[in-house]
Amino acid sequence: MFVATEQNPSDEDERPIGNSAFWPDIDPTDARDALRIDGTITMLRLRHALIEAMVSTNADLANWRAMMQAAGYASLGDVPADAIDGDSVHMASYRRAVFCEAKANLLERYRDYDATGDGQRRADEMESPIDDLRRDARWACRSITGAGRTTVELI
Repeated sequence: MFVATEQNPSDEDERPIGNSAFWPDIDPTDARDALRIDGTITMLRLRHALIEAMVSTNADLANWRAMMQAAGYASLGDVPADAIDGDSVHMASYRRAVFCEAKANLLERYRDYDATGDGQRRADEMESPIDDLRRDARWACRSITGAGRTTVELI
């Protein structure tokens, strides 16, 4: 059976998600495009995943944000950083952290839809992309703070 999915959210659903004063707002449409999320994920579900990812990312960067605010920077966009394609690398890294965390959350939620053998096999196949997305989110946060990246695997 073929099921066509159409992405046709209302303008109300597409509005950017407001963030705290320091961090930038997140546009769900940008996230959908960047993450290649099709219409099977509703805008409401995407918004919930993005909000959770924003909360998590903001918490991970809370100490760094406090240092930047103490240094006199009112927002992430005010913190001096190189620009690529007219955008601060800090802003690009923040969006990447949020987008990757959101997609990892969405992929984890799809694992509980089908408990059959086929569903379990697909869930096992998604494990690596979920781990990769979480790693990318951590690395994006480390890019903002200037911390090094270290990946350790126990054998």
